[in-house]
Amino acid sequence: MELRTLGTSGLKVSALSLGAMTFGESSTFMKGVTSSDEEGRRVFDRALERGVNLIDTANVYGEGRSEELVGQWSAGKRHGVLLATKCRFPIGFGVKDKPGPHDQGLSRKHIMEACEASLRRLKTDVIDLYQVHMQDTSVRIEETLRALDDLVTQGKVRYVGCSNYAGYRLVESLWVAEKTRTHRYESVQLQWSLLERGAEREVVPACKANGVGVLVWSPLASGFLSGKYRRDQPPPAGARLTEWKDTMKRIGEGRSYDLIDVLEKIAKRREATPAQAAIAWLLARSEVSTVILGARTVAQLDDNLRAAEIKLAPEDLKELDDASAPDWAYPYAFIGRAQGSW
Repeated sequence: MELRTLGTSGLKVSALSLGAMTFGESSTFMKGVTSSDEEGRRVFDRALERGVNLIDTANVYGEGRSEELVGQWSAGKRHGVLLATKCRFPIGFGVKDKPGPHDQGLSRKHIMEACEASLRRLKTDVIDLYQVHMQDTSVRIEETLRALDDLVTQGKVRYVGCSNYAGYRLVESLWVAEKTRTHRYESVQLQWSLLERGAEREVVPACKANGVGVLVWSPLASGFLSGKYRRDQPPPAGARLTEWKDTMKRIGEGRSYDLIDVLEKIAKRREATPAQAAIAWLLARSEVSTVILGARTVAQLDDNLRAAEIKLAPEDLKELDDASAPDWAYPYAFIGRAQGSW
């Protein structure tokens, strides 16, 4: 497995990493689409066998159960496993109990308490990459960064990153970190796929300009790019998008199926599956540090891991770029017409 440097840090992460969102029974937003603990353990072990060294979870996945399982399964293997987790949202997303005023967000109080709880669940004394799950404009950036900096200096966290940030908020955070001499975000975890390219407007260019690593989530657009979905046919039984109807309504439009046609053509040309070709398109981007794979079964994982072996030619990449290009809108389209890029 190829290793890539995360941002300007000394951390080397596998080009493909494992997402733990499907580990642990959930009664909230992942209800009905998680693995059994037994199959989850097999997925975890297979990923490590194949050279994956980064496991990405969050305190809210499975209402904390995902972290607990990752902690159990890492026992005896911790030296070869990089653990990444997140804080920001209330456990259970407030579905079970109404969260208190400090049970969510990026205040110092919540960050410090959430980190201690994650350390306990993960059964470790240090988290390799601690990420804030989404920006929180109700809290000053200085407070958030100082809390994260203290966790690093206390030895409880090695590196810090963010997820689901707007471009302006990321750049402002980097500037504040430099001004206050706190540890900066070394990575951004963002949604990116052939069906969701919005991050290319501001966030990805900001990462490239500032040497910030990029962790990609949902590279297959919740499974839509796996090749299982067909025009004018219902989603296959048991698929994630049968549960996430709003997502299916948003992405399951005619243009998306036109993209699937192109993706399948290129996949066949490279003797790959559509999922492998979609992931290979992301791996070809120089800004990408790692692509996070979510797999409910070992078979799904094995299929997706083969994407690391697929090399798309320049003409393949251009066809996929053209077929998936969104309406960039102003000012991006205006600048692009004038100088070719922004």
